[in-house]
Amino acid sequence: MVSICLEYVFERSNKIYIYCSYEEGLVSNDFFYNINGKIVERHKLNDALVTEEGNANFSYDISVNRQKAVVKIINENIKEMINLCKKHDREMPTQIKLVYDVQANKLAADYQYELVHTNDSNQTANLIARKWFEKIKNDN
Repeated sequence: MVSICLEYVFERSNKIYIYCSYEEGLVSNDFFYNINGKIVERHKLNDALVTEEGNANFSYDISVNRQKAVVKIINENIKEMINLCKKHDREMPTQIKLVYDVQANKLAADYQYELVHTNDSNQTANLIARKWFEKIKNDN
């Protein structure tokens, strides 16, 4: 998951945030970045570019096709985790929040095993991911 998210930004990111959800058979994910100290969604990467000589001629490819490809790969990774958990008779997390610090090459993970959104009619995986993005953005 980290690898494909890092490839998506051409390895030009300070941190990568990956949200994974698996509840009641539904697989979902989201990802966003810290670039140049700005927390940005995957479709707004170019908003974080610093206008300096080193970045003047660079822009991220944020095409819908590239975004869909990353989402698909992360969903496939989640399904592989589900199969591994079944194979080894382990409980699959309902929610995973990953933070990868690119410079330090350090990964932090937060796992939840209780239902997060399916037992609340006002919640969805996308809404939970959005709240996490807003929290990280506000804390930054």
